[in-house]
Amino acid sequence: MASILDEYEDSLSRSAVLQPGCPSVGIPHSGYVNAQLEKEVPIFTKQRIDFTPSERITSLVVSCNQLCMSLGKDTLLRIDLGKANEPNHVELGRKDDARVHKMFLDHTGCHLLIALSSTEVLYVNRNGQKVRPLARWKGQLVESVGWNKALGTESSTGPILVGTAQGQIFEAELSASEGGLFGPAPDLYFRPLYVLNEEGGPAPVCSLEAERGPEGRGFVIATTRQRLFQFIGRPAEGAEAQGFSGLFAAYADHPPPFREFPSSLGYSELAFYTPKLRSAPRAFAWMMGDGVLYGALDCGRPDSLLSEERVWEYPEGVGPGASPPLAVVLTQFHFLLLLADRVEAVCTLTGQVVLRDHFLEKFGPLKHMVKDSSTGHLWAYTERAVFRYHVQREARDVWRTYLDMNRFDLAKEYCRERPDCLDTVLAREADFCFRQRRYLESARCYALTQSYFEEIALKFLEARQEEALAEFLQRKLAGLKPAERTQATLLTTWLTELYLSRLGALQGDPEALNFYRETRERFRAFLSSPRHKEWLFASRASIHELLASHGDTEHMVYFAVIMQDYERVVAYHCQHEAYEEALAVLARHRDPQLFYKFSPILIRHIPRQLVDAWIELGSRLDARQLIPALVNYSQGGEAQQVSQAIRYMEFCVNELGETEQAIHNYLLSLYARGQPASLLAYLEQAGASPHRVHYDLKYALRLCAEHGHHRACVHVYKVLELYEEAVDLALQVDVDLAKQCADLPEEDEELRKKLWLKIARHVVQEEEDVQTAMACLASCPLLKIEDVLPFFPDFVTIDHFKEAICSSLKAYNHHIQELQREMEEATASAQRIRRDLQELRGRYGTVEPQDKCATCDFPLLNRPFYLFLCGHMFHADCLLQAVRPGLPAYKQARLEELQRKLGAAPAPTKGSARAKEAEGGAAAGGPSREQLKADLDELVAAECVYCGELMIRSIDRPFIDPQHYEEEHLSWL
Repeated sequence: MASILDEYEDSLSRSAVLQPGCPSVGIPHSGYVNAQLEKEVPIFTKQRIDFTPSERITSLVVSCNQLCMSLGKDTLLRIDLGKANEPNHVELGRKDDARVHKMFLDHTGCHLLIALSSTEVLYVNRNGQKVRPLARWKGQLVESVGWNKALGTESSTGPILVGTAQGQIFEAELSASEGGLFGPAPDLYFRPLYVLNEEGGPAPVCSLEAERGPEGRGFVIATTRQRLFQFIGRPAEGAEAQGFSGLFAAYADHPPPFREFPSSLGYSELAFYTPKLRSAPRAFAWMMGDGVLYGALDCGRPDSLLSEERVWEYPEGVGPGASPPLAVVLTQFHFLLLLADRVEAVCTLTGQVVLRDHFLEKFGPLKHMVKDSSTGHLWAYTERAVFRYHVQREARDVWRTYLDMNRFDLAKEYCRERPDCLDTVLAREADFCFRQRRYLESARCYALTQSYFEEIALKFLEARQEEALAEFLQRKLAGLKPAERTQATLLTTWLTELYLSRLGALQGDPEALNFYRETRERFRAFLSSPRHKEWLFASRASIHELLASHGDTEHMVYFAVIMQDYERVVAYHCQHEAYEEALAVLARHRDPQLFYKFSPILIRHIPRQLVDAWIELGSRLDARQLIPALVNYSQGGEAQQVSQAIRYMEFCVNELGETEQAIHNYLLSLYARGQPASLLAYLEQAGASPHRVHYDLKYALRLCAEHGHHRACVHVYKVLELYEEAVDLALQVDVDLAKQCADLPEEDEELRKKLWLKIARHVVQEEEDVQTAMACLASCPLLKIEDVLPFFPDFVTIDHFKEAICSSLKAYNHHIQELQREMEEATASAQRIRRDLQELRGRYGTVEPQDKCATCDFPLLNRPFYLFLCGHMFHADCLLQAVRPGLPAYKQARLEELQRKLGAAPAPTKGSARAKEAEGGAAAGGPSREQLKADLDELVAAECVYCGELMIRSIDRPFIDPQHYEEEHLSWL
C-alpha cells in the first residue's frame, strides 16, 4: 500500500506544472489560488435620485418599474422608470382638507388606489388621466390591500382583498373600463368577508397578502398590531370559484390560526420574498412590537405556512416608545428595517446586522420604504428626497454562512460556480462525515476535493476502513483526465488488490457468506463499469497478473470477457480441456483471428463441431488460413479425419465459390488420398479449359500419377492439350477412352490422323483384333485402308479388307466426279462474265438540248459534263465542287494534285502522228493526259453525288455551314 501511495504522489507532483506567464504563488491544500482581482462591490448600494419635489412627499409606491408619489394633498406624480424624463402629473381635484393616507399599486403597475384620510378611496389607471372615486368604498379607511397576482391583468384587478382600520376584510374587484357619463363604475362590487379581532375587539388590518399555492390551494396572511392570521384552504366551486368567499367561509365558526406577541407599535408590516414574479413566495418577515418575525413559507404544509421561524429582537433604543421602526422589506437573505434616521440590514441566516446606513439630517426623517418585486430595487423616501438601493450578488458569501451551520447541501448550492469555495465546502463536509464515522459519505466528498491524495488514503487506512478507501479510489479514478494514464494505472491496480484481498479473507468463512457475495458483486461492478472501462483496458495486463497471483481464475475469465480479451478466455478453456466451451466462445464472438489461432488445437478434439462452426461463419473466414490446421489434423490418414477436411473444402468450393489455387490443390490431394471416386468427378466438373480451372494442372498430374489414378491423369492431359500423351495413357486403360481423346483436336486434322493411327496400331499389334481395327477405320474418316495396311502382318488374307478396299475405291470415284462437275460450272460462269462485259461497253445515255445541270441549273451542253446511270447530270466543275467537301483529306490532296498535273499537261494536237508522238513523249516522261483524266474521273465520278455513298455519309452535316449561318440568317431578314 505504501509503495502505491508513493508512486501516486510522485505522478501527481510530476503533473503539477506552473503555467508559463503566471506569477509564482503559494498553492494551498485545496489546489486553488485565491486572488482578489478587483474591489468587491457592496451588496447594498444607495443612490439618491436627482429629483427635487415641488411639494412635500406624502406617499410613494413602486411596482413593475412604475413609480407613483403624492405631493402635497392634491398632486399625483407618475413616472415610468423606463422613460424617467417623461413624468406625468395628475391633479386629484380635492377641495377639502383630506390628505393622502396611503397608496397601493398592484403587481402590474396598472391599478393605483389612493386612500384618503376622509375615508374615501380614489382609483387611477396607468393608461388614463382620470381620477375616479370608488363610491362603494366610501366610509372605510383602507389600511392594506391584498392583490390577486393570479388573475390580475392590465384591464381588471380580479378579486382582491381590502383591509380597513376597523378590522374588516372586504372582497372587491376593479375594472379599468370607462363607459362615459352613464357608464359602469370602476368598483364592480365591494362585500365584507371577515373581521379580525384582538383582545380588545376589532383591530386594524395592517397587512394583507393573498397567494395561490400548488394544486390550487389558496392562502391569505393578514396581520394586525399584535397578531398574524393564516387562512388556508381551497376556493369554493361554482360562480364564486375565483373569489375568496369560500376560503373565509371555512373560518366562520372558529378563528383561524394565528401568532400573537405582547408588545405593540400601534401598527405592523408584513413583507414577502418571491424569487420570480407570479411565483409562490418563499420567505416572510413581519415587523411588530417585539421585533421582526421571519422565516420560510411552505405552501405544502396543511396546518401552518410558517416554518423555520425566528424572532429578531430590536436592539436597545429601537422599538415601542423609543425609535420605532417604520417599514420592513425582505430580500433573499436579508430584511431591511427602516428607522427615522437610518436603514439597518439584517442577515436572515445569522440574525446579525450587516449594514447600518445613516441618512443626513438635511433630507429630513425617513417616511417609508418599499420594494419593486419585478426589479428587486428598494426605495426609501423623506418628504424632500428619494433614494434607491441596488442589490448586487446578495448570495456571494451565503455559502460560508451555511458552511458554519453545517448545512453543506445549501452551501454547495450557493458556491457551485466558484470552484475554490466549493472545494472548501466539500473538504469541510468530508471531515465532518469522517468524525461522525460516516466513512462512505466522507470518501465520496474527499474524492471531489483537491486535498492531498496520500493524506486521505492514509486516513482511511489508519481507521481500517478499506471499503471507504475503495470508494474514494473509485471516485478519484472516475475524475481523472485522459492524459493521466499513470495515475489511472496505479488506482485501478490498487482497487483490484483491495477487492482481491477482501475476497480472499472472506472466502471460506460461512458466517460471512452474504458479505462475500456482496463484495464479489461490487468487484464485478467495478470491473464492468463503463466509466472505468478505458482505464481498466489500459491496465489489463497488470490486473491479469494480480488475478493470477491470487489464483482467482473465475474473475480472470470474467475480466477477460469484459475486456473482450477472448483470446485469454479461449486459452483458459483449452488449458483446462474445456474444448466445447472454448468453441462456444469463438462461435459467439465470431473473431476470425481467434479461429485461426485455436483451430489447430480444437480440430484434434472436436473436429466435427469445429467444422460446423467454420461452415456457419461462411465467407468471414479465410479458408487459406485454416489449411495448416487441416493438414496437421489429416496427416493421420484416418477416414474420419480426411472426411471432415473434405467436407469443409467442398463447402468452400461449392458453396462459397472459392477460386484460390491452394484450396483446390488441397482438395485434390484429399480426394487422391481418401476419396478416389470423387477425384474424377471433381476434375470433370472443373471443366476442360486450362484457363478456367482453379487447380495447378502440373500438380494435379503429378498427384494423380503418384496415386495411380490413370483416368484422372488422362483428363489432366486433355486439359493440358497433350493429346498424344493422353492417348498413350488411355490405351493402357480403355480403347474407347483413347478414341475420345483422339477426336479432341478438331482443327488439327494431321494430329487427329496421327492419334487414330496410334489407336489402330495398338489394336492391330497389341490386341491383334482385325475387326476392331476395321471399326477404327470406320470411326475416323481421315484414315484410309492404305494407312492401316502396313500394320497388319503378312499372313492376313485380303478377305478381311475386301469391303474396306471397295469402299475406298468408291470414295475415290465419287471425288473425281465432284471435281469434274465443279470444273464445268467454273467454265460456264466465265463465259457469262465475258458476255456481261461486252454489253456494258455498249451502254449509252441521251442528253437533250434543254437538259440542265442538277447543281447550278444552267444548260448542260455549255460546258464539259458528266452523265450518271441514275439520270443525274452535272457540269464537270459543279460536280468537282460538290464532291470535294465530302472527300477525306488524303483524297482532297490527290484531287488537287491531279488538277495541277492536268493543267500543266500539253493540249492534244490535230495530227494523228503528232498526237501519237505527244502520247509517246508523255508516256516516256510521266502519265499521259488521258491517264490523268481517267484518274480524275475515277476520283470524282465514281458514283453519283446525290445517289451514292457520299450523300449517305453527309446525313449528319447541317444544311447551313455554321461559319456562314449568321450571314445566311441576315439575308433572310
